[in-house]
Amino acid sequence: MRQSMRHNKLPRIPREEYPRRWAKVQSLMAANGLDLLIAYADDHAAYGPAHARWLADFPVYFEPVCILFHKKSDPVMLSGPESDEYARLISPISQVRILKEFMHPDEDYKYTRIKGLAQVVSELGRVKSVKRIGLAGQYLMPSGILSAFKKALPSAQWLDVETAMCLLRSVKTPAELAVLKYAYKIAEAGMRAAIRAIKPGVMEREIAAAAESAMRQSGAEGTGIDTIVASGPNTRPILARSTFRKVQKHDLVLVTLTPRYEGYHGAIGRPVMVGNPGPAVKQAVKTAQLAQHNCARALRAGVDGSAIENIGRKTLEPAGLEKYFLYSGVHSVGVIEFEPPIFGPTNKGPLKKDMVISVDIPMFNTPWGGLRVEDGYRITAQGTELLNHIPYEIIK
Repeated sequence: MRQSMRHNKLPRIPREEYPRRWAKVQSLMAANGLDLLIAYADDHAAYGPAHARWLADFPVYFEPVCILFHKKSDPVMLSGPESDEYARLISPISQVRILKEFMHPDEDYKYTRIKGLAQVVSELGRVKSVKRIGLAGQYLMPSGILSAFKKALPSAQWLDVETAMCLLRSVKTPAELAVLKYAYKIAEAGMRAAIRAIKPGVMEREIAAAAESAMRQSGAEGTGIDTIVASGPNTRPILARSTFRKVQKHDLVLVTLTPRYEGYHGAIGRPVMVGNPGPAVKQAVKTAQLAQHNCARALRAGVDGSAIENIGRKTLEPAGLEKYFLYSGVHSVGVIEFEPPIFGPTNKGPLKKDMVISVDIPMFNTPWGGLRVEDGYRITAQGTELLNHIPYEIIK
């Protein structure tokens, strides 16, 4: 009972916030001369549910959904035949339609009312008046569904608005900040549990289980990416998998945790040294810590995010480790663990107040393995707020 009462007091996104998000979408439509906007979502790991979660608080599972915006009415959720009642139960979107284009041809739902996209659009306004349609999430869509959509509205011009839609959510509201801060608290709980569990003879998956149990007990609904606990040679890939390998004496262990809470994510990465993994590993860990510190010190509103990322790369150069910095190391965190804006050598842009930014210092594909030191920060008017407090130097 006490646990339940405590969780009832945890931060949530209030229902009144969603109409404000819909208004942002309709402003985007007006600015781009769009008659309709369709945001597609599915259950692809990491990024598939993002649009549905931000626009409708809907955690997509098994069947895809779309959020359909008309310039003169509230949004409509388009779902498969097994998702509509759950959508009506939890979503702030009151209009839910079961979409023919999401049906499997061999399925029968005898008592279900099913409509095609053209019919749904005709109920909102004249189909012939629809000239320009914005489509978000196109890169996720199966070719059959995309083809069916375009066939249903053949005279319309379809425009990719994925980046524009993602950037609508780059600056966080007070409610989002509260949820994100708690997501990082969950990640902290998981990281501390993982660190406690790490010792010679313990399997990677046992350590991952300890972390995930702690995060679930703290309120996590899942993870943005699979929990990474990798040891020894298993640390070398960027996206390692937790295996049955047992931690050995003098191993390097990589832990990366991305709990999802109310659709939002925390993200923490730490290398853990078991005993003495050798001078090369020790130097790499120390250099990654310094790079994280240097980037964090430079974070503030108005600074180019790619300049922050470059600080991390430059910090690795004196040690000859810059060639292992294999991906963009500064990015936003929200309903995707790794979401736009993403800053790197070719993608520039200013940091803004109330963005939540992850600084991820990676070293992978090295002769000795790999590591990341990752932390989350809120950009404030004065500078930054660190969202987690896990030590950098961890020796077991």
